[in-house]
Order: sequence, then C-alpha cells, then structure tokens
Amino acid sequence: MKKIALVAALAAVSAAPAFAQSVTLWGRINTSVESQKVGSADRKVVVQNNSSRLGLRGTEDLGGGLKAGFNLEHGLDSDTGAQTNVAGLNAFWGRQASVELSGSFGTVRLGSWFPDSYFSTVDRTSNHNHDTGTSSDNLFSGFGFGARTNKVGYFSPTVGGFNVIASVRAGEGTGPRAFDLSANYEVAGLHVAGTYAENDKFGASAKRKAYGLEADYGMGPFLVTGYYQREEVDGFKSRDIGRVSAMYTVGQSEFHVNVGGTKAGSDAEFRTGGAKQYTLGYNYNLSKRTKVYGFYTKTDYNGVGVNDFSSLAAGIRHNF
Repeated sequence: MKKIALVAALAAVSAAPAFAQSVTLWGRINTSVESQKVGSADRKVVVQNNSSRLGLRGTEDLGGGLKAGFNLEHGLDSDTGAQTNVAGLNAFWGRQASVELSGSFGTVRLGSWFPDSYFSTVDRTSNHNHDTGTSSDNLFSGFGFGARTNKVGYFSPTVGGFNVIASVRAGEGTGPRAFDLSANYEVAGLHVAGTYAENDKFGASAKRKAYGLEADYGMGPFLVTGYYQREEVDGFKSRDIGRVSAMYTVGQSEFHVNVGGTKAGSDAEFRTGGAKQYTLGYNYNLSKRTKVYGFYTKTDYNGVGVNDFSSLAAGIRHNF
C-alpha cells in the first residue's frame, strides 16, 4: 500500500503544470562630461548623470496562457551615487513599481510608471540619447510625469499592428486625478501614434490637457521621426509644440539631428513665451550594450525668468 501511495503521489506531481518564474536584474549607467552654459553665467564643466537606473523585473507562468509580472526601477545619479529625484518623486523605486497580469486579453497593470503618451511620442523622437540628460526634450508638455503614481492601466493585445494603452490615476483625496491614452499602429518600419493626457489639478480649477500625434519611419540606414502636441491649461493660453529628428546609421556609427519648438503659451509652471531647441549628436556602438557618444544641444527660451541653456558633451552609456 505504501508503494502504491508513493507511486500515486509521484504521478500527481509529474502531472501538475510546471510553473516557472524568472527574475532579471538589469540597468543602465549613462554618464557624460559636459561644458554647460546657463543664461549669462560663465561656462562650467560638469560630470552629468543621464537617467541612470537599476531595475528588477520578473514573470511567472501561471498556466493556461496567464502570466504574472512585476517591474521595479530605481533611479540613481551616476555622478554622485545619490538617489535620483524623478519628476518630484524622491523615492527609491521612483521610476517604476508595478505588478501585472497578462493573457490573451492583454495586460492589466497596477502601481506607478511613466505615462505611455510619453513613450509613444518623445521617447521615440528624441532617440539620440534616449531622451535623457541635458539633451532631452525641454519643451514637451510633461505634466503627466507628476501624476504617474497610484495608477490602474490596461495594455491591449496587438492586432494587425494596432494596440491601445490606457491608464487612470486615483486622486485618493490628496492629489490630482489623471487619465492617459495612447493608440499605436506599427507595420513595416512605420509607427504612428495618437495620444491624450488629462490631469485634473486637485483643489484648483486648472485642468490640463495635451493632445499628441507622432510618426516615425525607418528605411535602411535612415530613421525619420516627429511629433506634434497641443497643450491646453484652464486659465492660460494654449501652446503648440513640435519636434522632428533624423538618424543615419553607417557601420557602428549613428549621426543624429533633432530640432524642436513651441509657440507662446503656458504649461502653468513657467513657460510664457515661445522657445526652440536643437541638438546634433554622434553615437559609436562599441557593442550591443555599450556606446560612446557626443552631442551639442541648445535651448533658447523667450519666457520671462527662464535661462537659455547650451551644452557640449561626451559620454559613455552601458546597459546590463
């Protein structure tokens, strides 16, 4: 009887689904040495962090096509080792902290992460340094960054190259309620996106809205991208923002040009006049994980109290 029971137990174990979990430690260290000029002050040499981060992510196969996953992302200043204050959120897992379930229905995510209207527009357009550091897009309406916590999101499956990503932020009685939507279509080197972001400034009448359109097309060694965004803030003049960029790849080298501008308006923080920004960049890929790069970037502001900025930089970026 004992032998029969043992055989039955072993058979039950072998027949059970083999669920597996994988956890990955990953990160990026991106640091540059720059000659920076702010306003009329003298030019200075700076060792600059460019959105370095450390992350943990994992998935577990639950069987039947269902998976669970998590993503934790910590921002660190590679020039000092300090914790990064990301868009006003000075938290250890300030870049992302989320858990999700995914299957044939798509993905449902809970927690904190950057708005997907950003990833569908600016992150694809300012691609010379992954929209990080002093050459990042200084004109994009980023009010959604401050409302990226306490979120519930849905990521649809991709059907015929088309998918939709939507998220809602709970105000919890002390902060803004927010909504973010991104619709993407991608096929044969072409990506097109339409985005909408809304931030209800809790306790005040200033509701903020931003509408965006983006397109990028890759053909052989060329990649051309661009976006248009319109920002509307209650009680302030709306503003239009635009940016185009191009990349040419030959061997291990990448040549980049990036130009953006905005008409007079306000994001309810500091911009009251028009502005323009341009960047020239060069990347050399030492491997799939490591590249050295250089760029020159300049932003001219017409707003009151906003200093013009320029930087000549050389850096190293390593992914692991």
